[in-house]
Amino acid sequence: MSRDAVPADNGRLGVNDLECENEWTQLARKYWGGTARSRKVNNEVLKNEIWDVLDKEGFLFRSLLILENLQLLENYLWPGYDDASTNHHVLLIALIATVKNRENLQVWGKFTRSVALACFFQLTRADLFAKDGEKFSSLFRRVLSMSLDSSLAVTIRTHVLSFFICAFQSLENGLIRKECAPLVSISIWQNLASEAARERKFEDHLQLKKAWRAAARKFDAADESSQAKLRFDRAWLYSLLLDFIGRLKESSTDYLVYCERFLEFLTDLESQLPTRRYVNSLIKDLNLLALIRLSPMFNDPENGLFRDLFFLLRHFVYFPIDDNSGVQHTQTQSYEAHCAGLARLQRVSLKNFKEKLTILALSNYAAIDKKEELEAHLHPLSDAELVALAELLGFRTKYPAASNVEVGRELLLGVLLSAHERSRTFRETMKDLSTLPTETALYEPSLLRNEHYNGSRSLAIPKLNLQYLSVGDFLWRSFVLYRCESFFEIRKEMEETIKRLQPREMQLSNDVRFDGFSRMAIPISKPAIVEAAPPKVGCDKPAFVRAEIGLDVSKLAESVRREWEALKQDDVVYLLAVDPKESSQNLTNGHAAHATSRDFGIRFLRAAEIEQVLDEDGRVIRDVSVGTASGFMRRPRMRRLLVKLDTAAYKHDIAQKSEGQPDVYERINLIVRRKGRENNFKKILETIQRLALSDIPVPGWLQDVFLGYGDPTGATYTKLSNRVDELDFRDTFLDWKHLVESFPNRVIEPTTDQQPNITPPYILHGLTNPHPEPPRPSKKRRRDEVEVPRPVQKAVKVSTYLPPNNGPYPTDAPRKNQIRFTAVQVEAIVSGSQPGLTVIVGPPGTGKTDVAAQIINNIYHDFPSQRTLLIAHSNQALNQIFQKITNLDIDERHLLRLGHGEEDLETDVSYSKHGRVESFLDKRGYYLAEVDRLAANFQAPGAHGSSCETAGYFNSVYVVPAWSKFWDNANAPGTSASDIVTSFPFHQYFSNAPQPLFAPDISKEHALYVARGCQRHVERIFAELEDIRPFEILRTSRDKANYLLIKEARIIAMTSTHAAIRRQEIADVGFHYDNVIMEEAAQITEIENFIPLALQNPKDGHLPLQRVVLCGDHLQNSPIVQNLAFRQFANLEQSMFLRFVRLGVPTINLDHQGRARPSIAELYQWRYPKLENLPNVLTETEYLRANAGFRYEYQLIDVPDYKGTGESQPTPHYFQNLGEAEYAVAIYQYMRLLGYPASKISILTTYAGQRALIRDVLGHRCARNRLFGLPRLVTTVDKYQGEQNDYIILSLVRTTRVGYLRDIRRLTVALSRARLGLYVLGRRSVFEPCYELREAFAKLFDRPNQLLLTTGEMFPAERLLGDEVEATEMTGVEHLGQYVFEMTKAKIESLKAGENALPAVEETPEMMQLDEEDEGFGGEAPAVEEDEMEDFDGVT
Repeated sequence: MSRDAVPADNGRLGVNDLECENEWTQLARKYWGGTARSRKVNNEVLKNEIWDVLDKEGFLFRSLLILENLQLLENYLWPGYDDASTNHHVLLIALIATVKNRENLQVWGKFTRSVALACFFQLTRADLFAKDGEKFSSLFRRVLSMSLDSSLAVTIRTHVLSFFICAFQSLENGLIRKECAPLVSISIWQNLASEAARERKFEDHLQLKKAWRAAARKFDAADESSQAKLRFDRAWLYSLLLDFIGRLKESSTDYLVYCERFLEFLTDLESQLPTRRYVNSLIKDLNLLALIRLSPMFNDPENGLFRDLFFLLRHFVYFPIDDNSGVQHTQTQSYEAHCAGLARLQRVSLKNFKEKLTILALSNYAAIDKKEELEAHLHPLSDAELVALAELLGFRTKYPAASNVEVGRELLLGVLLSAHERSRTFRETMKDLSTLPTETALYEPSLLRNEHYNGSRSLAIPKLNLQYLSVGDFLWRSFVLYRCESFFEIRKEMEETIKRLQPREMQLSNDVRFDGFSRMAIPISKPAIVEAAPPKVGCDKPAFVRAEIGLDVSKLAESVRREWEALKQDDVVYLLAVDPKESSQNLTNGHAAHATSRDFGIRFLRAAEIEQVLDEDGRVIRDVSVGTASGFMRRPRMRRLLVKLDTAAYKHDIAQKSEGQPDVYERINLIVRRKGRENNFKKILETIQRLALSDIPVPGWLQDVFLGYGDPTGATYTKLSNRVDELDFRDTFLDWKHLVESFPNRVIEPTTDQQPNITPPYILHGLTNPHPEPPRPSKKRRRDEVEVPRPVQKAVKVSTYLPPNNGPYPTDAPRKNQIRFTAVQVEAIVSGSQPGLTVIVGPPGTGKTDVAAQIINNIYHDFPSQRTLLIAHSNQALNQIFQKITNLDIDERHLLRLGHGEEDLETDVSYSKHGRVESFLDKRGYYLAEVDRLAANFQAPGAHGSSCETAGYFNSVYVVPAWSKFWDNANAPGTSASDIVTSFPFHQYFSNAPQPLFAPDISKEHALYVARGCQRHVERIFAELEDIRPFEILRTSRDKANYLLIKEARIIAMTSTHAAIRRQEIADVGFHYDNVIMEEAAQITEIENFIPLALQNPKDGHLPLQRVVLCGDHLQNSPIVQNLAFRQFANLEQSMFLRFVRLGVPTINLDHQGRARPSIAELYQWRYPKLENLPNVLTETEYLRANAGFRYEYQLIDVPDYKGTGESQPTPHYFQNLGEAEYAVAIYQYMRLLGYPASKISILTTYAGQRALIRDVLGHRCARNRLFGLPRLVTTVDKYQGEQNDYIILSLVRTTRVGYLRDIRRLTVALSRARLGLYVLGRRSVFEPCYELREAFAKLFDRPNQLLLTTGEMFPAERLLGDEVEATEMTGVEHLGQYVFEMTKAKIESLKAGENALPAVEETPEMMQLDEEDEGFGGEAPAVEEDEMEDFDGVT
């Protein structure tokens, strides 16, 4: 077996592992469980009964995971830790901490907020934090010392190293940062080879010398014990590096794993500027990369992972960035630095080795920056001369004996060559990476390792963490990870498709026959190469390669055939050469350590892009049916695809063919397609690639915060120079009282010329005064200095104005906000209306969507020249906020909704590009008719309303002069109200307005007010016609749509995926915008957060963004990433929103919920300590009444095995629970019999398999029965984030272990969807032992485990929530089923007797629509490595 193979110990636990009588559960019960008499640490128990047993097992991850689940750390190890604790005690803490990190659980919170610790020390919370800090520092120092203890087993040292990897990835934690910072400070330069080497560093940056002197002064001023600590800190990393160098000659697997972890550790240090700043110089000084490359471990052919980790480390070591300032070097700067190094080599060579190196000294740079050529030049030097040359160039030539390094010729040459050869930049490497897969790319060993990840080994993939070296670094990491994940998903689908097709070799002809079927694949004959265009200038591959593929669709069902015909231009399809002779006879869902494409019968795989889909006669297939004649449709037999092949692969294939290799395209016999929304990877990869190669900037005010450096508050509006001191908030405030309540810490005063209690709209002055902050003493302030008081905050001045009259018609009246925003919501609206970065954390039901809509409304009116881009994770979320925007006072002609999903908007008009164009043309007719009415008003002859152009002439000749004459008369001295009415020139035109237009007793001021409104109405007609005029001139629909995008629309909405796919296309038409607002930003991957910020081309080298508003909740669902390696190791599920929160960027936390009953809100309120209830949920009748027929408004129902079975998997990774499905449907039927509306009920589940099962049961029991009908929606928890309903029935499915619900974020979503009733179906014994879920389930467990029903009630109930009432207990699903059956029978009898009428049919069109995931039911689900993730019901 390869040494890269992953151990089989994956640590999967079931509930039996924690409940059965094994040695670990017995220990837990005796020493730290709930029944333990004392939790004082017994060192004998730690040593003999825990440590020795683990040591004997080889520290199996399964045993460690059991101990973690049994809360060994929380309840025993950490509460009992002190300075006298044994080494075994310390090491066990480190081991369990690494297990938690590997399981993606919170680690460091255990050391700062442990409830058990508070009880143990009997401390107040403030004292607890201080005590925790001291304890943690003590623990950390001890683990540091043990990391250098060579007497420890290498397996233990590997775990200890993992502890530090976790620590250095968590530098946002103050405790961690305090301990880690000294280990990578400038003091480690004490270990550089010489004083001269250090001085050369100081020459580049003078401030470094000041930092060095400050560190020296700190050391000199310290006492003896502090000096010892400082000496240890500056020597710790150096000692680890020397020890690592010495281990490179070891050959055991344990040492290999340790060295892999160490390379991961160094890569983490190099990939963040604060840890890289001084570490990179030390690594280069030790010539570490050359030492690794020459080591036996690197050159062992079986150590592929070690080599890949080395190349990743090398990438970061030589990343083109200034280690001190963090400024990324341009291509030119990088080349100049490379040339400077060569020039120095030439000068030293000419001065000291003139006889032997004259040719080197006189050669041009291009002749000596390649490894082979430079090595030939250096060959004449003797060993002693090589040493001398290296020393003159400043390279280390001596090592401590502990490192076991022999400085010989090979090492010296390696050092010199690696320092002076020209390396490819990350941009050059990235440019050559194909965005289309081949069989070689899909089965790269590095990609296969990612699939097998279980945490036991490192991976050679970059990580997303708190900080990035540069924007280019972020884009490079994102590109590599997104490409790996996309190729992983493609490979899984190709393998699954081939297994379904069951390829067989025909014995006589050696052809391949497919005995199975998949709707996603069709056997084909070889594609015909139609055209291969010559390469473009500067390229070495064809400009394009066009091929034609024939599809036999005669045997396909019509629905499947239409799916193939629906392929669109640029859709990616996959051409496979399948050879069953080469496939393994034992196909499994997993892979061996060295799996290849041929193990699955895939000889070749090439990707192609659709150009056209043609019918049998060569005609392009449109949306209309082809082949219809006389009302009949003949069954089509053939379809032809015109495709563009992957040009890079084609070039390679032709070259291989010329060398005698098989012709790839002759052997292709299968075409495979993928679902559309999962197959957009190519365009997204190309977008990331182009952004990285174009050096796209981030707005200057946002750059430091985005990269994770500097002041995290630096991008908020209070810190920006362009903040706005005066803003018109229009309808944000409902009245004066609302305004005062919205600023509880500010004094609100009317301006000098205004009276108190003025009415809206309000203009606020002085908003940019910062909020008062408590004084923070400076570390440098002397003790005898007096703290300078901060200036007193100024009052907010308020003024008002009379809103303009928009016209006499009811449609002219502006639409106003009716929401009484809370103080925190107003704070978010104020911040979002200002320039800068605003991060709004919106717990469930707190109205963050309403806040975002109001921010957009304020920006629209206050900054009419600015354009806003609205982004959301899903079409559903985007439509929700867009719907709210359409209800505000925003002109619909300025709204645009791009991408799919617009048709689901519940509006009368279309907001798509083509819908907007049609709307403009429809309005053209209406407004031109109004022009004709105006012409009739003036009795003006001519066709004035024939076009926008003639209307403009009419306006300038008739309308404008008429208004001028009117206002001259109206403003003349002595003019009365009757004179104004008499001289008004548009009486006839406004005769269809509500009358009287001018009241008989109207005042002069009001008459002028009405006249101004009439003028605005008329002016708006011609203004809109002027906007419509370009659509008369432009001829093509594409030009009209582009004009709409770049000129007309001011609020443009699209999903993050659409932005990523269409980025280049949108930017190329000249699209520009000023503001970005993201809804559900915590659910969007970081790269998809970033792309909307760069959806336009820079202006003068800068992006003209002024505002970025992120709305979301990092305590709910994160982006969904299926592969465990990318999710946990690479942290690909991280959103920009979460990273900003971790960095300490100021957040505005909405703190009042108005969705759920207060009692239901308490189920998740522990996640949001300051969350309170709005008055509506405390006073409105629906929240005060009980749920008819139920004893409780929420309850956890413990569902036992049904027919002897709990959870099941009809196909791998497709979890179902028939008992819970039947129970959920029975509760739904019961509610319907009591009169609950079906539209008020939703059924949620945690897995897609269970969703399909519940839909199946509903289809059999309810679909055709008007007594029941179907619920509003049956879907998964992940799909339902951002949604709500009155009553939620939730199925948790799992009965053997918790599964992915251990991630509390998903449970938070599940518990927060219900407004009035929540009924949870699950297995109590599974969820009760889980430490992470304890708070969430505490209140559920306080109530009975069996469903309690009340009798004699119908919906809606008259009983109040707190009323006592007798209840009937349902002992199981059979009992409830019988109960519902009897009720149904009685209901039918009453209907027959004429006592009742059948309930009305409710239209719920979306409730039972099977979306694409449901094709997995019964065997269609694609298998994934992590058994939880297939049912996540989504992909990144």
